Amino acid sequence: MALNKTALIEEIAGKANASKSDAQRFFDAFTEVVTDNLKKGEQVQITGFGKFYVQKRDARQGINPQTKQRINIPASKVPKFTAGNALKDQIK
Repeated sequence: MALNKTALIEEIAGKANASKSDAQRFFDAFTEVVTDNLKKGEQVQITGFGKFYVQKRDARQGINPQTKQRINIPASKVPKFTAGNALKDQIK
């Protein structure tokens, strides 16, 4: 079962002994800060938890699976997350 945004905010509120609206504001601020820094090309590293960063994908050729025709896939940037060692150790 996946934890959706609403359930995550409820759990944050419970763990922090805060209201759901406070947890929502903190969560929104967190995602905004991470997004803004990734847009600037910066990494967001949270020691013990992990690192958010942007990875560049080069342009390449692919094949449309329906028509079998070659297509050009443009270069792009994609957000990535790498778990830190402390997080990895917690879920073993």
